[in-house]
Amino acid sequence: MSSYDEKLQQRVPDFDGKSDEERITSEFDISASVRAVQIHGWKQALGIIIVAVLIIGSWESLVRLFRVPEIVLPTPSQIVVSLVNIIPIIWHPHLTTTLIELALGYLVGASLGFFLAAVLTQVPFLEKIITPYILLLITTPTVALVPLLMLKMGVNIWPRVVAVVLAVGPMVMINSVTGFRRTDLAKIALARSYGASTLQIFLKIRFPLALPMIDVGLLVGGIFGLITAVASDMVGGSTGLGNRLAYYSSLGRMANFFAVVLIVAVIGISMWLAVTAIGKRWASWKE
Repeated sequence: MSSYDEKLQQRVPDFDGKSDEERITSEFDISASVRAVQIHGWKQALGIIIVAVLIIGSWESLVRLFRVPEIVLPTPSQIVVSLVNIIPIIWHPHLTTTLIELALGYLVGASLGFFLAAVLTQVPFLEKIITPYILLLITTPTVALVPLLMLKMGVNIWPRVVAVVLAVGPMVMINSVTGFRRTDLAKIALARSYGASTLQIFLKIRFPLALPMIDVGLLVGGIFGLITAVASDMVGGSTGLGNRLAYYSSLGRMANFFAVVLIVAVIGISMWLAVTAIGKRWASWKE
C-alpha cells in the first residue's frame, strides 16, 4: 500500500469493502428508532389519540373507583386543575430558570460536541486519547458534580449550566463522529483524485452525509440536557422546575407534583419536535 493510501486509510475507516447499505445496516442505527416515533398519516395519529384517551380514562376511573388518596396518586383531572393554578406561580422564576439553563447548556454543549467530533474525525490519534474521558463523562451522572461546581462557581445557575453542557456534549459528539465515519472511502478517494482539500471533503462529503446522525445526537443530547437541568435544580438551586418537584413532593402535594412533571414532559416533546423538524429539513434527501 502506498503512503497516500495509508494516509487516506487513517482518515477514513475501512469497512471491508461493504456497500453503504450493508455497512449502515450492520451497525446499531439509533436514527431508525428516532424515525419510528415520528407520526406518518392520520391513522397513526388517531391510534395514538385513542390509546391516550384509554390510558387517561382508565386512570381517572380506577383512582375514583378505589378512592385512592390524592397524596398517593391524583386523578388526571386533579392534575389539570393544579396545572392551571400553579402556572402563574412557577412561570417566574422557576420555569424561566430551567429554560435558561437548558438553552445555554444545550447551545454550548452541542457546539463543543460537534467541534470535537469534527476534530477527532480528522485526527484519529487524538480520538484514542480523548475517548476514555468522554466515556467517563457519559458513565458519570453529571448532576453529582453540581455541589462541587457550586463550591467553585457560587450558588447560581452557572453550575447547573455546566452540568447540562457536560450531559449534552458527549451525546452530540458520539453521534456526530458516527455520522462522519459513515462516509464511503471510495467517495473520499474520488474527491482526493480531483484535488479536493481536507476542508472541502469535510464540508461537501462528510458533513452532508453525517446530517442524519448529527440530528440524532441533537435529539438525544436535548433529552439528556433536560433531565440534567431538572435534576440539577433539585440539588443545586432555590429555583427551577426540579426545585418545585422536590418542594411539592416533600409536602405531599402530588397533584402539583405531577403538574410540574407534565410541564417538563411538554418541554421535552417540544424540543423533540423542533429538532426533528430541523433535521428533516437538513437531511430530507435521506427519506
